[in-house]
Amino acid sequence: MELISPTDNIFLLGESREHPMHVGGLQLFQPPEGAGPEFAREVYDAMLSCADVQPTFRKRPAFLGGITNVAWSEDKDIELDYHLRRSALPQPGKVRDLLELTSRLHGSLLDRHRPLWETHLIEGLDDGRYALYCKIHHSLIDGVSAQRLMQRALTPDPNDDELRVPWELKPRRRKDSKRGPSPLQRLTDIAGSVAALAPSTVSLARAALVEQQLTLPFQAPKTMFNVRIGGARRAAAQSWSLERFKRVKTAAGGVTVNDVVLAMCAGALRAYLQEQSALPDTPLVAMVPVSLRKEGDDDRGGNMVGTILCNLATHLDDPAQRLDAIHESMSDNKKVFSQLPQIEQFALSAFLTGGIALSLVPGFVSNAPPPFNIVISNVPGPREPHYWRGARLDGNYPLSIALDGQALNITLTNNADNLDFGLVGCRRSVPHLQRLLGHLEDSLKDLERAAGI
Repeated sequence: MELISPTDNIFLLGESREHPMHVGGLQLFQPPEGAGPEFAREVYDAMLSCADVQPTFRKRPAFLGGITNVAWSEDKDIELDYHLRRSALPQPGKVRDLLELTSRLHGSLLDRHRPLWETHLIEGLDDGRYALYCKIHHSLIDGVSAQRLMQRALTPDPNDDELRVPWELKPRRRKDSKRGPSPLQRLTDIAGSVAALAPSTVSLARAALVEQQLTLPFQAPKTMFNVRIGGARRAAAQSWSLERFKRVKTAAGGVTVNDVVLAMCAGALRAYLQEQSALPDTPLVAMVPVSLRKEGDDDRGGNMVGTILCNLATHLDDPAQRLDAIHESMSDNKKVFSQLPQIEQFALSAFLTGGIALSLVPGFVSNAPPPFNIVISNVPGPREPHYWRGARLDGNYPLSIALDGQALNITLTNNADNLDFGLVGCRRSVPHLQRLLGHLEDSLKDLERAAGI
């Protein structure tokens, strides 16, 4: 029996009907030329035959008398036709119908008496495409690992008709064959990191308070997103050409593609809040997750994510000035973060996001300033066209978690020549979520005009 790590346990302890703690993804596939009407059913049948389920997909919280959330139990027998489900949209199936179904699926809890994942094959789109919606509990895997698994199930070869599924894929090990550090070495490393904590704390304090390089929590304004939420969700998704972001990056000079993404989101949030007569005078602050996995790390489950905070400069009307301010904020925060050993990166991330836990305290969300306003996450994805049993991956939309005080989440990933955005919001607290897609397009156009494109 494997103990549940403190980081992973947070997602189990924080879950309730109002706060499902799973991450999901919606993939759209175009069947290969000549595929018949039974193609999606054949894919489903082939998936059901993939019964070599790996340990991460066998785990559920153990029930030790009245105690749970301490250790993982591993089911020997997996009822695949429970975890893998087939659905069809009412005719004529539109993308909005697919997103409505996805919204309902994303708002429902996973059964803790079974391994914590589900996959839904959805057919019936009027353009002939079909979709996969997959969700897995965040205590089992983080978004980066989930994307890596999905990418390994795909192939850049359109003629490769082998069907691979994430739950059968064995974790990749480190490329070198060296054994990991011994328990004594690990203890020595931890002791060294703890010994370095005091001078690092002084350095952090100077960076935060004197040099003002570090954006601190609880400096964000109160917005309509920072309220208690219900359990129902709404999802929205759209793709944008990666080339558009690269052209803005090149024309602006010195900024990154992710800076342009954040500026696009900032402009959209500013327009949406103005539309709701709810734009605060002070700038919104985004929490931006950063992966702490190193090149060559294996892709086993668990969470290896740090965080930094970014000033979104939503108080500025000019999109070019907003992009410059976002670039400066990200650069300053990354500089401080990158100078820390990993154990201290975890500690700083816990400090920056610790205010989320306080949302469990009655009245806290209503009366206290938010630690930040929104999570905007950019997860690495496939950089070339990918296929799954000959079907082309048209869209790859990550869907994450909304929380009390964080009613809206924006997550994106690169998919060949596109950036695919997935938005998740509390159905009650974020009205007309799909309008944000239009504001995102308008915001990107504003950045293009400001850059002279």
